Amino acid sequence: MGTTRERRKHGRAEVRWPVRILSEHRTIEGETRNISFDGIYICCDEPLRLNESFRMAISPPNRSSIGLTGRVIWSDMYGLDHEETPFAMGVSLVKISKKDRKHIEDAFSGEAAV
Repeated sequence: MGTTRERRKHGRAEVRWPVRILSEHRTIEGETRNISFDGIYICCDEPLRLNESFRMAISPPNRSSIGLTGRVIWSDMYGLDHEETPFAMGVSLVKISKKDRKHIEDAFSGEAAV
């Protein structure tokens, strides 16, 4: 089995954009750490359950908010980057409109993909 980078279909942009997660019982504020066309790495103060699906709004600077549905595919207490944020999670994009996918593409144009 290859490394995570080898398995990824798309590059990721290292970005720190505010994200508002609307789960079944609460709203959680967080921040993206990186984003691609099919997934997002998010840090937040409250965990979501593995495989939980939810709506979220991502707010890139100087652009319209991006609305989408995601599903938690992994989570890690204290995050992968060992910063102050207690929880990190990998989110697979489940549903995104063509308009909002275009917003991600536009946001990528100003960020360096890794």
